[in-house]
Amino acid sequence: MIWRIIPAVLLVVVLSTSTYVIPEWQQAIVTQFGQPIRTVREPGLYWKVPLLQTVTVFDKRVLAADTGGAEYLTLDKKRLLIDHISRWRIEDPLQYFRTVRNEVGAMARLDDIITARLRQEVAKESFKEIIREKRDEIMDTVTREARTLSAPFGIQVLDVRVKRADLPTEVQASVFARMQAERQRIALRYRAEGEEKGREIRARADKEREIIMAKAYQESQSLRGAGDAQATAVTGLAFGQDPAFYGFVRRLESYERIFSPETTVVLRPDSDLLRFLYSPRER
Repeated sequence: MIWRIIPAVLLVVVLSTSTYVIPEWQQAIVTQFGQPIRTVREPGLYWKVPLLQTVTVFDKRVLAADTGGAEYLTLDKKRLLIDHISRWRIEDPLQYFRTVRNEVGAMARLDDIITARLRQEVAKESFKEIIREKRDEIMDTVTREARTLSAPFGIQVLDVRVKRADLPTEVQASVFARMQAERQRIALRYRAEGEEKGREIRARADKEREIIMAKAYQESQSLRGAGDAQATAVTGLAFGQDPAFYGFVRRLESYERIFSPETTVVLRPDSDLLRFLYSPRER
C-alpha cells in the first residue's frame, strides 16, 4: 500500500516545484545555476525545471524610496538639510537583476544617483532662491537626470521631490536670532514713524484748536462789546428821560440785593441808604 502512495507523493512534489504563478502586480526572472534564462512579465501559471531552475520575483508597481536627510552646500556657502523622496519602478527586470539584484541594492544605487545630482544642482543656487523660487525647477532637473542615469540599471525614475528642506539644528538658533533682530528693527522703525505721525497730527490739532479758540474769543468779545454798548445806550437813554426815577429804581434794586432774609444789616438812622424807606417820594 505504501509503495503505491510514494509515487503519488513524488508526483505532487514534482508538480509543485515545477510550476509557479505570477500575479498581475509582479514579474519574474527564471535562473538556472545562477544565470538568467527567461523573463516573465505577464501574469499566469508557468512551468520550470524543478531543482535546477529558480524564480526571482520583482514588483511591477510604483515603488517609493524615502531616504534620510543629508546636508547640502548652496552657492552662498550655506548649509541646507534636504530630505527627498523618489518614486520609481522596475522597467527592465533582466537588467535590474544583473545590476542591482534586489530592492535594497536598487534603493542604494538610486540614493547615490539622486544625492549626487541634487548636490550639484543645489550648489548652483543661493539659499534664498532655493527656498523661494527654484525648488521645483531643481527637482525637475534632478528627476530628468536621475531617470537617465538609472536607466542602465533597469530602473525608471518617475519623480523626485523634496519632502523637507531646513537648516541644520546648530544653525537654526543663529538664524532665528537674526530673524528676531530684523523683526525688532522693523517694529522699532514702524513705532518711530507712528510716533512722528502722531506728533504731526497732535500739533495740527493743537493749532486748529488755538485758531478756533482765538476766533471764538474774538467773536465773544465783539458780542460782549456790542451788548455793553447797547446796555449803556439804553441806560443813558433811560437816565436822560427821568434821572430821579432811574435813581429810584436802581435804589430799589439795591435793596432787593442787600436785604434778604438771611442778611442782617446795621445802619445809622441818617444813612443815605434808608432815605427812600423813610420818604419814598423824596427824590
